[in-house]
Formats: sequence, C-alpha cells, structure tokens
Amino acid sequence: MAGKDDNKIRNVGPKGAAWLRQVGVRTQDDLVRVGPVEAFMKVKRAGFRPSLNLLYSMAGAIENCHWAELADERKRALVADAAAAEAANPIKTRWQKQAERSERGTAAAGAHQDSGETGGDGFLDDPDAGQDVSLDSD
Repeated sequence: MAGKDDNKIRNVGPKGAAWLRQVGVRTQDDLVRVGPVEAFMKVKRAGFRPSLNLLYSMAGAIENCHWAELADERKRALVADAAAAEAANPIKTRWQKQAERSERGTAAAGAHQDSGETGGDGFLDDPDAGQDVSLDSD
C-alpha cells in the first residue's frame, strides 16, 4: 500500500484530491507541471467551489511546506495570480451559460425570420407549404 501514498499530494485532503483527480492532476509531478494556480482554476472551471486553502495547500506542496507556513506575500501573490487568470478567462455559472445559449438561439431565430427563411423540415412544418399543388382531376 506504500505505493499508493507515493502519489498523494502533500497538504491536500480527500475532497481536494478528488477534485484534482477529476481535472487530471493526480500526482505531485502533475501538480508541479501544471502549477498551483492553473490546477486551482481547473478545479473551479470544472464546477467545484474550492476555497483558497486548496490553492495555498498546492503551493505548499510544491514548496515542500505546510500551507500555513507560506508567507503572506506568497499567499497574496497566489490570490492575485488566480484573480488575473479568472479575469483573462471568466468562469461562468451554468445559469450564465444557459442564458447565453438561450440568447444566441433567440438571436439566431430572429435573424432567421428577418431573412425571410422559414427554416423548413422542422417537426411541425407543413411539408407542402409553398408548393403549387393542384387537386383538379381530369
């Protein structure tokens, strides 16, 4: 069982470790490669709500110390880096994403109607609409 602990990321508890595994950060080497801020942002973008303690824990793991031993300057720099990463690529809630999809769909439908197109081949569309069908029999 000792092999299992070799992959454990220092300072990170079971919930944080589960979140990290789900975003592809499984080992200390993965964390070093990705970096604490990017790993934190991956967790947030996956829809989880990590506290800053996870960010500090990962930085401490890389620096081989307990997260509480990180200097206040280092913690402020980590928070600033995370804020900059989020500002560069804002994280949207599922409600915001749904609202945007709905707005795009409404705008596309409006543009479609403005162009005079009917859409055609929809479930409720009349397949014979617009066609000259003669019902006269000889």
